[in-house]
Amino acid sequence: FVKEGVIERLKLEDGTILSYDRYGEGPPLVLVHGSMSDHQSAWEMVKGPLSQRFTVYAMDRRGRGQTTATRERGPEDEFADVAALIEVIGEPTFLMGHSYGAHCAMGGAVAQPSLVSKLVLYEPPRPDVLSASVLAELEEAARRGDWDLFVRTFVIQGPKVPAHVVDAIQSSPFWAPMIADAPASLSDFRALSRYEFEPARFAALTMPVLLLVGSESSRDNYVTDAIAGVLPDHQIIELQGQGHIAMAMAPDLFVDTVSRFLLG
Repeated sequence: FVKEGVIERLKLEDGTILSYDRYGEGPPLVLVHGSMSDHQSAWEMVKGPLSQRFTVYAMDRRGRGQTTATRERGPEDEFADVAALIEVIGEPTFLMGHSYGAHCAMGGAVAQPSLVSKLVLYEPPRPDVLSASVLAELEEAARRGDWDLFVRTFVIQGPKVPAHVVDAIQSSPFWAPMIADAPASLSDFRALSRYEFEPARFAALTMPVLLLVGSESSRDNYVTDAIAGVLPDHQIIELQGQGHIAMAMAPDLFVDTVSRFLLG
């Protein structure tokens, strides 16, 4: 059973509209999705069990749902979005970010450290994970409107998912939401490529932090180990048999791992 969500909107000082889906009961948990997804598709497989344990605020990042689509944006803009939502909740909150959303969660936590009780980061990517040549391929696919090629190129060249696995994803229900999110994801990739990531900036995050990694992921694609080197209170848990999207491929494992950390 999933308690029906309520889409709410928050107007920021600069006029940006931030939308989020609120559902469930329990301590507050803010979810920050990555690229190729939104508040719904990213967490669809774990929404049920999360709603039984937490009051979830599943935000839509820029260009998704009812959240403002800003043509030129950087990670700092979305750091501020996360921080604004945490401030509105107004009590100590759990915060979890996936992929690009993990960068946004880190930045939001730096802005509101007293309101983040625990933080979960699942494989924030290196800013240079997509080479200039791959970015050019993605820009060309987008220019031609070939979003299937765009998504396929990203998934193979970014998270480095094997081609035969991509074939399976392409024939599954997961593909359509990725296609729908591709234009907004292109803005993510542009912003990430310009981002100057400095691990030392996050050394001030003194709350307990869980760093999730997939055993099948290419570890050097992500800044997990760089972050681990500066965080004063952290643990790394490897999700066995999983890659970059365990919340979709192994939802029970994902929810149990996260819940033990947050509620333990």
